[in-house]
Amino acid sequence: MLATIGLEVHVQLQTHSKIFSGAATAYGAEPNAQACAVDLGMPGTLPVMNAEAVRLAIRLGLALGSTIAPRSVFARKNYFYPDLPKGYQISQFEAPILIGGGVDIRVGDTEKRIALTRAHLEEDAGKSVHDAFHRDSGIDLNRAGTPLLEIVSEPVIESATEAVAYLKALHTLVRWLGVSDGNMQEGSFRCDANVSVRRPGESLGTRAEIKNVNSFRFVEKAIDYEIERQIRLIESGGKVVQETRLYDAQRDETRSMRGKESAHDYRYFPDPDLPPLVLDAALIAAERDALPELPDARRQRYQSALGLTAYDATQLTQDRALSEAFEAVIAASGAPAKLCANWVLSEWQGALNAANLSIEQSPLSAARLGGLVARVHDGSLSSKMAKQAFEAMFAGTESADDVIARLGLKQVSDSGALGAHVDAVISEHPAQVAQFRAGNEKLLAFFVGQIMKRTQGQANPAQVTVLLRERLQ
Repeated sequence: MLATIGLEVHVQLQTHSKIFSGAATAYGAEPNAQACAVDLGMPGTLPVMNAEAVRLAIRLGLALGSTIAPRSVFARKNYFYPDLPKGYQISQFEAPILIGGGVDIRVGDTEKRIALTRAHLEEDAGKSVHDAFHRDSGIDLNRAGTPLLEIVSEPVIESATEAVAYLKALHTLVRWLGVSDGNMQEGSFRCDANVSVRRPGESLGTRAEIKNVNSFRFVEKAIDYEIERQIRLIESGGKVVQETRLYDAQRDETRSMRGKESAHDYRYFPDPDLPPLVLDAALIAAERDALPELPDARRQRYQSALGLTAYDATQLTQDRALSEAFEAVIAASGAPAKLCANWVLSEWQGALNAANLSIEQSPLSAARLGGLVARVHDGSLSSKMAKQAFEAMFAGTESADDVIARLGLKQVSDSGALGAHVDAVISEHPAQVAQFRAGNEKLLAFFVGQIMKRTQGQANPAQVTVLLRERLQ
């Protein structure tokens, strides 16, 4: 059977205040400390549109290739739930702010464009909080009114693997543009997955919606489980019902939550307190002019202009701060891009991961790392010396040259000084010299090792190899 998947991604926009009120959006406040009268729908209050939320939506729409609607309309989505104090959610229905667009993904060697239906602005609801035994429940309305952009894909995703690739690409883009912090643990980026299965040649099957999944791993596991559940159900003679389901990570299964509502169930109608959102062409043009180089374009440039592998280019464009740090290392070192990429992705990222730090929190700046890479590039440091210097620099504030001087790490490349060591090693090992001259090339590594030992690792291995071959042959 064939699977068909459509995703609805809720992106929390990175504003300081809510979409229709001045209440703060900061994460971690005491319950209900950031819910104001507007968020609660108190009599006499009126919503006021957050202009920054509009700008962020436009910015993302331009990057996605969407049509920016010059006029969009807010509607009331009516339903009853304890964490929705107004009894309705302000959203957009018939006239959303963004129409169409798409996200390019790559799965293995296959590239595919995931088309988008729309994206609309809306406010978030609050949150129901239950104790461990589900005996007591409370309502936290801090999230009520938090600005969201809901991005709806066309039902063109065919596997859980494609779904995760799409989510990762979209997650990278919203963080790259500063549209959202994308923190999945805090609910800034979460998705609903609509899943159906059908036999080849048949029309689309009945879909079930999996609500509010907030990790890539759980999205993949939830979709895979739901596909298998529906296949088993159909093959056993049953029918899939349209419903909303939840993913239980502990049991690795989806379970029924409620019957799936249709649009008419929500009784949408234009919000009488909010006028249509009319966008000035100058505002859209300003956001277009301010767009940075996007991740896909930068990845292609890294491969074509800098000669990086597809793997390195992809890794370096997963995060904008990392990508810009990499370019700063190149600028500071004057070294080849591949050497800089190796140091950024291996040593620097490894140290940051071990310390549980982001690139923005790094105690080692890109400029200081560039100074170290420059010394590797000009032959002043061997790889082993450079790693020793890196550890000292990551733990302190010294420059590469200061660390090299303090630790005495200067690599010896002078032919005269190295020649004396080469002659001494050759004279001390006549048997090995005879074997090498008889054709045992593997002994060259033995001679290099002896010289490195004599110089306490400071000899330039490449220079040593050249001098050895000259003497031995």
